[in-house]
Amino acid sequence: MSAPRNCYRLWACLVAVAGGLSPVLAEEKLPADVFTGGATTVFANGRNAFSFPFANLEDAERARFAVGNSFFRRNWVEAPSSTLARDGLGPHFIARSCGGCHVQDGRGEPPEAGEQPAGLLFRLSIPGRGPHNAIIPEPTYGDQFNNNAIQGVKPEGKLAISYATLTGQFADGTPYTLLQPEYRFVELAYGPMHPEVLVGPRIAPQIIGVGLLEAIPEQEILANVRHQAAAPGPVKGQVNRVWDAFAGAERIGRFGWKANVASVAHQTAGAFLGDIGITSSKNPQEACTEAQPDCRAAPRGGRNGQPEIDDETLAQVVFYQATLAPAARRDAADPLVRRGQGLFAQAGCVTCHRPSYVTGAPPNPAMASSQAAGQQIWPYTDLLLHDMGPGLADNRPDGLAHGRQWKTPPLWGVGLIREVNGHQRLLHDGRARGVLEAVLWHGGEAAPARDAVLKFNKVEREALVRFVDSL
Repeated sequence: MSAPRNCYRLWACLVAVAGGLSPVLAEEKLPADVFTGGATTVFANGRNAFSFPFANLEDAERARFAVGNSFFRRNWVEAPSSTLARDGLGPHFIARSCGGCHVQDGRGEPPEAGEQPAGLLFRLSIPGRGPHNAIIPEPTYGDQFNNNAIQGVKPEGKLAISYATLTGQFADGTPYTLLQPEYRFVELAYGPMHPEVLVGPRIAPQIIGVGLLEAIPEQEILANVRHQAAAPGPVKGQVNRVWDAFAGAERIGRFGWKANVASVAHQTAGAFLGDIGITSSKNPQEACTEAQPDCRAAPRGGRNGQPEIDDETLAQVVFYQATLAPAARRDAADPLVRRGQGLFAQAGCVTCHRPSYVTGAPPNPAMASSQAAGQQIWPYTDLLLHDMGPGLADNRPDGLAHGRQWKTPPLWGVGLIREVNGHQRLLHDGRARGVLEAVLWHGGEAAPARDAVLKFNKVEREALVRFVDSL
């Protein structure tokens, strides 16, 4: 049950807190932007803050949510197995479950020294374009580097990460440091990579509200393009247009760090194959290259030649993700938070991090709840690609996105990552150790906003961070 949209003085509002319902006495009418996901919003914090269903789901949909949750979190096993519904892991993989990367439905982080990544993966390609403007996979290792494998199959290799420290200072003389990562593939099992290999690191993001993002009308995203094109200044966002296997058509990209995926369903099916090695009707072939004979010879899951995850089960997992609720804002009335909200707008951050939308009908009713429709939501994103400058560039194109472009990530839930996942590693590869470092990495179109923040004094910087952490 969610809090009513308008809570007045002396009204007791029932809100979801840490897995249950708790009465909260509202001192005054709550502003609309407290309800981050409209009527889907849950009032939650703690480790489970990203794991609640939409507050307005019907009982039958909650049962469907629970089934999808089970297949999202529980491990897949190697084939052949008596566990018929969950066999087919690998041959190569990163994690044994969706929840292995998205721990508690939250955000991944770079590995500690000496560890191999789980919530940080690496896309691979070579220059050129495939069908539907797709990337061309690296010939030996495919489109993703996998450092785990089932018995009898060699892991593709290991990843080594090192960091250079960059230094700078704010206008008031306060110093800061940033971490510049360097990535190397070592112990490669199938020989060297292509000399022109392009590498894109990708941290697993928190997945709250993805069904609401999918329900934002396309015309609203295109309106963001028009408004930015007509406005003065360097911010000129663009859409990525990508092939969606479930729609059977080209769509505007909304998901992935380069907006290279158009739907939750396409993202989920792709992750099952790339991250866990689970085939589906949309991705029926294992991701083994000609250079990997042990991978191609490995046993398969599924029965009688069928994919390893059937369409119904895949739809349950998609539904689960599409109905994960955003948590309500916290401390919205705090004077420092309010000041930070003004500074956020003053610096120009709202140009790309558009605060609010009203959702339309979900594009795939079979995999989303109708409760997502007609909600005023506050994700703080324009869902567009922006040139973020050379500092963040991976120099790897994806669809219409070039190597310096990144999609504006939604900011809802940023302040809860510490509680859910025990860290606050931000940006596409987790290099930033918090909100302020993430801002300082902004370049290209976002350089004026970054430069404005560099001029903020200590209290203003604290206010800005407090505001973002309240979202």
